[in-house]
Amino acid sequence: MPQRLGIAVIGAGMAGRAHASAWRAAPTVGTGELPELELVSVCDLAGDLATATAARYGFSRHDTDWQNIVDADDIDIVSVVVANSLHKEIVEALLAAGKHVLCEKPLTDTVDDARAMVAAAEDSTSIARLGFTYRRSPGLAAIRDLINDGTLGEVHHVNAWYWTDYACSPTAPMSWRYKGELGSGALADVGSHLTDTVEFLAGPISSVSGGRFHTAITSRPLPLGHVVGHDHVEVSDEFEPVGNDDYAAFGVEFPTGSGVLQVSRIAAGHPNSLGIEVFCANGSASFDFRFPGQIVLNQTIDGHAATGLTTIQLGPEHPYIADGLAMAAPGVGVGQNDGFVFQARAFLDEVAGRAEADSLPRCARFSEGLHALQVRDAVIASAGDNGAAKEVAA
Repeated sequence: MPQRLGIAVIGAGMAGRAHASAWRAAPTVGTGELPELELVSVCDLAGDLATATAARYGFSRHDTDWQNIVDADDIDIVSVVVANSLHKEIVEALLAAGKHVLCEKPLTDTVDDARAMVAAAEDSTSIARLGFTYRRSPGLAAIRDLINDGTLGEVHHVNAWYWTDYACSPTAPMSWRYKGELGSGALADVGSHLTDTVEFLAGPISSVSGGRFHTAITSRPLPLGHVVGHDHVEVSDEFEPVGNDDYAAFGVEFPTGSGVLQVSRIAAGHPNSLGIEVFCANGSASFDFRFPGQIVLNQTIDGHAATGLTTIQLGPEHPYIADGLAMAAPGVGVGQNDGFVFQARAFLDEVAGRAEADSLPRCARFSEGLHALQVRDAVIASAGDNGAAKEVAA
């Protein structure tokens, strides 16, 4: 185990702040010893943002050029939390410099770039992982356990959705999120989380069908200042066309069944609603991120409902809570920020060389990010062929 690990975050926006906070809190969850951690730098092109985020979360300095992070001898671990199109160049440079990398989803913009990043990770002696944070939701992890241990049994079909409303306003400023081709909008942004959630519970998606996109707000005003996350800033009178999707929907096939997925960034009244229902051989279960401290469960006997739908309040007997929350009691709430902390701790355990059996479940590999992009491309191909079924590339 190394004696010390220096940590940096590239990107100081909304998700960057979540990573910065998570590294600070990670030693307080899980079990077992970790090396001494030093919060070294937060990097962002917007210097004032980098300065503020570094100060807020206790990092010793800030940078405005990511190459400084690559070159720094006192940094061992780096979160990459910037626009998707920048991931490949930054991640490859960090790995070549011997840094361990935790990259935000989606892995990148294109399958070709993703393949190159997978190759770079496989050729490196460093650890490279991907941030599919919703895997860390105790409710989803509990449902997965019930599927895998046979309580619920194999999944027959799923209904899954991810509704957000950050793009509802036509005056929301143009940013990188609204640029690119169909499939690079809501589908790539929140859809990458949703497809991973479905696969986390039901297994790998092998084909898609019924792909369709809709763009409701076709142009957006140019910002007069720096746009952070989903923030609104003062805008100009000049507009730019939106190239990608506000909404996407598609059907999926997985090893034991099928399902329907929908994603939106214009779902008014839903700031962050990820939900999934799984219907299985021995019952059903559902999770709604608006109610993150609970799951809804049904079990069947001889094909008949045994108890009806029962709301289960999560507690220490469920994944993550006993060693993950300071107040680890039944009914205590858990949320998205906790997921980032669990993710950071899992990454630290792996870098520290702790056995997987003695630590939190490992973070997703880059190869899983490549697969998510292949699912996305299959949806794009389906939508371009009037909803025809398309195989997901192997």
